Amino acid sequence: MTDSIVTSPQMSPEQIEGFLSQFAEGWGSTLRSPVWHSPAEAGLEFEEVTFPSRDGVPLEGWFIPSPGSDKVVIANHPLWFSRSGLPAHLEPWKSIWGPTGNDVEVDFVPDYKILHDAGYHVLAYDLRNLGTSGAANGGVITAGVYEARDVLGSLAYVRGREDLKGASIGLFSRCMGANATMFAMRTDPAAFRDVRCLLAPQPLSPRITIEQTLSLAGIPLAGHIDDLEQRIRRHNSLYLDDMSPVEPARSVTVPTFLYQVRDDVLTRPSDVQAIFDNIPVADKRLFWIEGSTRRWDGYRYFAQNPGPMLDWLAEHMA
Repeated sequence: MTDSIVTSPQMSPEQIEGFLSQFAEGWGSTLRSPVWHSPAEAGLEFEEVTFPSRDGVPLEGWFIPSPGSDKVVIANHPLWFSRSGLPAHLEPWKSIWGPTGNDVEVDFVPDYKILHDAGYHVLAYDLRNLGTSGAANGGVITAGVYEARDVLGSLAYVRGREDLKGASIGLFSRCMGANATMFAMRTDPAAFRDVRCLLAPQPLSPRITIEQTLSLAGIPLAGHIDDLEQRIRRHNSLYLDDMSPVEPARSVTVPTFLYQVRDDVLTRPSDVQAIFDNIPVADKRLFWIEGSTRRWDGYRYFAQNPGPMLDWLAEHMA
């Protein structure tokens, strides 16, 4: 979860200083991913829509109708991504993510095609400070804390559409989108009263992914993680643990399906397990994706293996 470039071990003090400075800056001035693809590429009819976040930030998105359906899935995307994904096969994202093996494109349009063909309307939109949505809070990233207001805005928008009156609502919230959903549930649990279920790929705690990133760069955590936390805090006013979804997970009230690349180099299984364990509903599932260390494979998994997730939606949104 950084704009910074992971470099090789044995960095000099000057290189470490440059790394930490660049990393912290990424939390205050976001490199936006473009909306690189369109539903039209998959033959889907769609509307360009805009609606306000809970605090009024203008959000841009697509509404992809599935004629005759009475079910809608709201898609919340990962940090650094847009509603269409991330062109990590292109610069500057290729250099940023290549050292962790994540220099492949993530295209979410196939996901929306699968959902549409399975009988779901889809609302996919850009979170604040990302894609083409409005700037907010000085452009800072909070890993789900302020972005929770966007999730609440998307729910209000869906409920306000005449063609979706009475529709069953499901959430497909990836990474920071999952974090934001859990923070939103803690902020306003009543807003989720009629939400049927949540698909939550790859939520994570910023502290964990930052520790992993420093280790990959060959930077000792001792003497540097606390320094970096203070640098990030100067941008967004938050401590790292303020942005963790582990505690907000206790506010989840809907059936929840988490899935995660087990050996993802940018997090640790224990973090995802802690999030899952804190979800206080009996109807929940944690699925591990094996055989990869690439985080992006978790985001691309649905397009390649949608069966378990579609079964979950079908069970809970019927």
